[in-house]
Amino acid sequence: MKKVHVIGGGLAGPEAALQAASLGCEVTLFEMRPHRSTEAHQTSDFAELVCSNSLKSESENTAPWLLKQEMRRAGSFLLKDADATAVPAGHALAVDRIEFSRRVADAIAAHPGITVVREEVTTLAEDADHITVLATGPLTSPALAGELQRLTGSDQLAFYDSIAPIVDASTIDMEKVYFAARWDKGTADYINCPFTKEEYEAFLEALLAAEKVASKDWEKPQYFEACLPIDELARRGRDTLRFGPMKPAGLTNPKTGRWPYACVQLRQENLRADSYNLVGFQNHMKYGDQAKVLRMIPGLENAKFLRYGQIHRNTYINSPAVLNNTLQLKTHPSILIAGQLSGVEGYTESIAGGLLAGRFAAMLARGEQPVTPPRQTAHGSLLHYITHSEAKGFQPANITFDLLPPLEEELRKKIRDKKERHRIQCERALDAWAEWLAAEKSLLPA
Repeated sequence: MKKVHVIGGGLAGPEAALQAASLGCEVTLFEMRPHRSTEAHQTSDFAELVCSNSLKSESENTAPWLLKQEMRRAGSFLLKDADATAVPAGHALAVDRIEFSRRVADAIAAHPGITVVREEVTTLAEDADHITVLATGPLTSPALAGELQRLTGSDQLAFYDSIAPIVDASTIDMEKVYFAARWDKGTADYINCPFTKEEYEAFLEALLAAEKVASKDWEKPQYFEACLPIDELARRGRDTLRFGPMKPAGLTNPKTGRWPYACVQLRQENLRADSYNLVGFQNHMKYGDQAKVLRMIPGLENAKFLRYGQIHRNTYINSPAVLNNTLQLKTHPSILIAGQLSGVEGYTESIAGGLLAGRFAAMLARGEQPVTPPRQTAHGSLLHYITHSEAKGFQPANITFDLLPPLEEELRKKIRDKKERHRIQCERALDAWAEWLAAEKSLLPA
């Protein structure tokens, strides 16, 4: 049986390593930090959550819930750690970043089948005696990105990803804010900073006037539309923020009994509840101007920011052109691509990609052909998207119901309620996922 090399210690890499090792493979996990860091990471820890601490909705019969349910039933190691380190976040699964990373590191260290090597990998073996899972994420080192470009023969694509600011909870003026969850879904775990129209207009003017971090000569901003910085949104229209990250709908202020004109939400960052992140408030402002602008948010006038917002370069391959449906490079099938590098967007999606890559790699290491999950499942739909989309203009995607096969037209006409349609789609997906897991198990030794 071939060995498995996993490159990258973010989210997809550790999940892939643990999956392959649990299936009896001898795994080497490579991570370049701390010898070489990135422009966004702050530690050399495994599974460091760089942007936010949320793994999205846990509301039943939503697309993110479906993906996580599939992962739980398949024995996702990182999702188990996420569940164990969850912090209050209404209907979302958010984690204590530090505790989450610690648990992932402990699981890797405890597994006898995994060897960790702390060094930068700059070349990829083309005719290898091992299977490689490349899961280096959005901040793949220039040398390795160049090597991948050489192997695929396709241009690397890039957009800019984002990091939201984090504030010290003790510096929030609690007299000016209130706890609530939008539309009262889940528990009231979010701190809400309400704006009047006048406060919003003043905030908008300051945001538009703030000095931005200058782009380097070689950089060309290609923002991911689902993760736009607030300064970019503000330039698109005076009300764009009010229909985006500052949307007040469903956030009734108990002091007034009404929705505010605009609202900024803060989400608990860790189990101690001593810090909160500003939801959706990634930005490209210089730190000095950023502090001034963010302190115009009601309740944050004297805030201490533990981390400011940032924008960083995010690289991913043109997956429809270069990957097959088992995440293998078409021209170099001993190399699999997993996580954000493959064109999925989001923490949960990245872990899911690692789960599949680790299991596919184990099958390949045994000389077996991997079996892809059914199209009806969330995993199968993500795979289908990144390998069957139009290659021209390809962009990363989160899991949504738009990626899943729609219900047959006759049933759609019969069932008008969208929630009921989604329930049926989830039920079908989980049934198909169970069948796939059973079939996959039959191909592996007990």
